[in-house]
Amino acid sequence: MRWLTVTAVFMAMNIALSSFGMPVPGGHLYLNDIVICTAAILLDPVGAFAVGGLGAFLGDMFFYPAPMFVSLVTHGLQAAVISLCAHSLSKNRFGGAVLGVTLGAVIMVVGYSLGRAFVYSTPEYAILKLPFQILQAVVGAVCGIVICFPCRLTKTWDQWCQTGSV
Repeated sequence: MRWLTVTAVFMAMNIALSSFGMPVPGGHLYLNDIVICTAAILLDPVGAFAVGGLGAFLGDMFFYPAPMFVSLVTHGLQAAVISLCAHSLSKNRFGGAVLGVTLGAVIMVVGYSLGRAFVYSTPEYAILKLPFQILQAVVGAVCGIVICFPCRLTKTWDQWCQTGSV
């Protein structure tokens, strides 16, 4: 029950943050990658995929449906890879998480670039949006790592998972 509740809360946060972007010169910056990276570091791969893929899919479906399947696949894979790296690649969870968010950022940038070229039938549009995808991936990765490790969310999360209370 706890897993479902936490996954649903992270998914709702992803939907909310994928529904609007911060205006930046030439486009928008979406902050949902922060939630995706944070949730993926904390949750198992299935929960991470649900938060990343399904959350972004629903956010797009409600507000901007054209790329919703691109979001499902791209953010779902991104979150699953981050989770797998953070939980099983290394005894050093921080090192695994850094590797995971780095790979996740590459997956997100490549996935959205290819997806945009396919959905909008023009590689030029994908190239035009590439700097914003890179910025979004870097902001999400850095903020996710900072929230989980220097801000000690992983320590609180681990205590909560072991005892049921913080």
